[in-house]
Amino acid sequence: MGKIVIDGDNLKLDEIESVAYKLSEVELSSRSKTKIQKSRALLKKLLKQGKRIYGVNTGFGSLSDIDIKDKDLSNLQMNMIRSHCTGVGEPFSEDIVRAMMLLRANVLAKGYSGVRVELVEFLIKLLNERIHPFIPSQGSVGASGDLAPLSHLASVIIGEGKAYYKGKLLPSKEIFKNAGLSPLTLEAKEGIALINGTQTMTAIASLSLLRTERLIDTADLAGAMTLDALKGSIDPFDEKIHNVRPYEGQKLSASRIKKFIEDSELWNSHRGKLKIQDSYSLRCMPQVHGAIRETLKFIRGILEIEINSATENPLIFSDEGEILSGGNFHGEPIALVSDFMGIALTELGNISERRIERLMNPNLNEGLPAFLSKNPGLESGLMLTHVTAASLASENRTLSHPASVDNIPISADQEDHVSMGVTSARKAMKILENTERIISIELLCASQALDLRKPLKSSPLIEKILKMIRKKVPFIEKDRMLDQDIEEIFKLIHSPEWKKLIIF
Repeated sequence: MGKIVIDGDNLKLDEIESVAYKLSEVELSSRSKTKIQKSRALLKKLLKQGKRIYGVNTGFGSLSDIDIKDKDLSNLQMNMIRSHCTGVGEPFSEDIVRAMMLLRANVLAKGYSGVRVELVEFLIKLLNERIHPFIPSQGSVGASGDLAPLSHLASVIIGEGKAYYKGKLLPSKEIFKNAGLSPLTLEAKEGIALINGTQTMTAIASLSLLRTERLIDTADLAGAMTLDALKGSIDPFDEKIHNVRPYEGQKLSASRIKKFIEDSELWNSHRGKLKIQDSYSLRCMPQVHGAIRETLKFIRGILEIEINSATENPLIFSDEGEILSGGNFHGEPIALVSDFMGIALTELGNISERRIERLMNPNLNEGLPAFLSKNPGLESGLMLTHVTAASLASENRTLSHPASVDNIPISADQEDHVSMGVTSARKAMKILENTERIISIELLCASQALDLRKPLKSSPLIEKILKMIRKKVPFIEKDRMLDQDIEEIFKLIHSPEWKKLIIF
């Protein structure tokens, strides 16, 4: 993907991914420059007329009744950034920071902020120069915007924060000196325009969604491999069943799982000879995976709106000549869908863990050796991989309790309902990482089980995938350390080669 041109209205989720991971460059559209200039001109005009504007010539939050003198308007914005840098904890990763920077620039590009064009271009310059602010991951309640994390971002713009540059964490002033840049002094409204919004939680949720959409495709594959290894029935994946309960996600997962197993020697060898029905974790994969697909479709719709929305306060409507105070900074839409994503991912991990148990258990695995060991008793085989999967699934269940239902009033009770959206998004990303590893463990176990079924082979497509896995993880002939095997598959499922094979 080439240079991303932003105008505040047309940013796509895959463009966020391209900027975050592939370091694509960003450019401000000429149309946006015109809108930004009109908004700035109206702000200056109204200030000259003596209009009282929240956060511009008044204090913030519960201090909004205090008027600020004209000579102090710049100091007000600079002080806001300094005082709001209260984040704690581990810093956000580079990809999340880049997504945050892009999303904040896109909000300013809409032309409702009243900032100078120079400010937006400077933020984009930092992104293109790969100067990534140090942003602690904890400290936002997601109501009056993601104030603390976005303040740490803005602190670099004014030359008072820290950033990563060429692999080193340095004071921004030192980075600017080396890069031939000068920090900006914020003018009226520019501080609040930089930090009032949902760009932290939206960045995390957007990147998590894109990974989750790929993981559900991998989960279909892992489930198909387990189904074939356990001599399961393909009948529950017949399209006639799913056409009479026509959820698109359910129909898609059913058709994919069926396609993965098509022409399997192993399945043909027991066709019509075994039990009438399989367990729910096998038979109901389309219903569970499909429900997760429907959830992700809903989440995508919310995020596609949010990434191109004006989420600050106050908003400047230059065509109408108005400045209005409202609550678009409130993170409730993203908080709710982030919690929903975490719940959906927890269920994806739960059903995968149940399938892993069936592969391990000699009472359930249709004649495979206990724990898929060639010498059970003397050797434990993959016994502890299931323990790890169970541990991760349990952790997910704890993490999937929604943060969005919590509320702690702040700012002297002026901000008396908050979203906790960053907490929701951070939890969802952790649940995602855990579930990616659960699915990796299922792939490890299903591969071992299919190899133990030889000389009968699975389908041509699954055999191709097995070959790819075996290049990284050899068949387990005898007990060995398996942590690296899990990590190798975890890395493999994120590779472009894997994506080409499993997405159709």
